[in-house]
Amino acid sequence: MYQLNEKIRDLKPYDPISGDYAIRLDANESFLPLPDSVLAEMAEAVQQIPYNRYPDPLASALCQSFAEAYCLSPELVTAGNGSDELISMICTAFLMRGERAMTVEPDFSMYRFYAALSEAEVICFHKDDGLKINTDALIRAVCEQKVRLLLFSNPCNPTSLGLKKEDVRKLVRSVPALVVLDEAYMDFWDQSLLQEVEDYDNLLILRTCSKALGMAGIRLGFAVANPTITNALRAVKSPYNVNALTQALGVLALRKRAWEQAAREEILASKQALYQRLKELELRYPSEMRLFESCTNFVFVKMKRSRAVFEALLQKGIAVRFMGDYLRITAGSPAENAAFLTAFEEALV
Repeated sequence: MYQLNEKIRDLKPYDPISGDYAIRLDANESFLPLPDSVLAEMAEAVQQIPYNRYPDPLASALCQSFAEAYCLSPELVTAGNGSDELISMICTAFLMRGERAMTVEPDFSMYRFYAALSEAEVICFHKDDGLKINTDALIRAVCEQKVRLLLFSNPCNPTSLGLKKEDVRKLVRSVPALVVLDEAYMDFWDQSLLQEVEDYDNLLILRTCSKALGMAGIRLGFAVANPTITNALRAVKSPYNVNALTQALGVLALRKRAWEQAAREEILASKQALYQRLKELELRYPSEMRLFESCTNFVFVKMKRSRAVFEALLQKGIAVRFMGDYLRITAGSPAENAAFLTAFEEALV
């Protein structure tokens, strides 16, 4: 009788909130639809795709568009079917069985998942009580534990906090491990190391089109690294990992920089308004909640009664992300924010 092997026997599928909720503030997506002019261009591009042919295996035009958007050489860029595929590929390729990978806690849970699936030994480094990374302590841990691969997000999902670039530089320069820096939310902050990636032999940066660019539906991410790491990534990836539709739509989206900048500013304004209103509630209900600073498109709140508040919001048709003692709330439209804040305060009293 066939039996599943030990490493996958007890795994559970990824379980985001399912159901029909009027307001979705749980997935850190953009609340802004693409402009009609961009949609019209995409509709025309869709008609030109040769669906009977395989897509460009290197996604050359797509990588070129990303490189132009961020002032990089396209030779440093690898496209992926979302950042998740790239994380899985990196763990599989750059870790041998039994080698050590390190993640930080709390952080994006899929780092641990993919590293463990590659049969690495996964070590968690815990942040301080303020959910911040102690850079010197992390450096010591990586070196003492002989870690081969360090993965973390900056700014952090879910805490919404960020590590300044000088601290990240110090970290990368001080460890022998490959540092995988997930900058999925860096479009909302100004501390990226993207322009410096060639200065290091052990740095790989991930970016996404799912957040500020508002393209979560097409599953598109990028890995940026020096030529040696990039060539290795291109060698281990599947031949046609980014489909023709995603490539065509991604090229168009990445060339709409004026729209993207306006969208980013609107998203950040929404987040700031949400943050300020929650700050007022924190002052009124200090025993019920603690709000963390944010350099992303979402906010992170420690709650005394997180489960009860989460369920009360669901009953009002509002989905946020429940994370134990914390709630993660994505900035929505002004109307969505207002509805959330009303329901949230009602749940507090």
